[in-house]
Amino acid sequence: MEFTHVLFLAFAALAVVAAFNIILQRNPIYCAIGLIVVLCALAGLFLTLHAQFIAAIQIIVYAGAIMVLFVFVIMLLNVREEESKTDRQKILKVIAVPLFLALLAEVFVVIRLVNNSPPAIASAADNTNPAASLGSVESIATAMFTTYVLPFEATSVLILMAIVGAMLLARKNSKDDFERIEQALTLENDETEQAMQADAEKSKEEVAA
Repeated sequence: MEFTHVLFLAFAALAVVAAFNIILQRNPIYCAIGLIVVLCALAGLFLTLHAQFIAAIQIIVYAGAIMVLFVFVIMLLNVREEESKTDRQKILKVIAVPLFLALLAEVFVVIRLVNNSPPAIASAADNTNPAASLGSVESIATAMFTTYVLPFEATSVLILMAIVGAMLLARKNSKDDFERIEQALTLENDETEQAMQADAEKSKEEVAA
């Protein structure tokens, strides 16, 4: 067994253990740390498969930026440890076991049947060993802007639509919040004025008496 195979199995085992840790932990901070470990292990798996660019993106984008946002949201929402509650959906536990076994069977079938490696993309800088450049920036950019340019542009339009929709929803919610705050302030001012008028009338009655 080669050293890369040993590394692949080690990273795969680490990813599986960290994924189970995410499921079993009740503290959201520990779950976020476990997810970071999973993403780093996936980056190691991509490195063993000679996909250097995807491994770097996995660390920079997912384990870096997105997980920082996750941790910020957890801190802002002040999410505490999940309280133990009575499980009302016991049927899900019964269904989970056969589904997990079916997933394992599917994985083993895919491993046994799929033995062909993906075709290597030739590189202008490395014509002697095109398989080594399969996961490089050059090969990914060549495939992205030639063969897969239409799905790439469609994905960018979809992301733009999601951003615009999020902005519209945020503006609508902020407008509703502003109106509710304005109504609450108006009601508070009315109550204050009524209280002041009642005090003034009471003081007049005391002076008249």
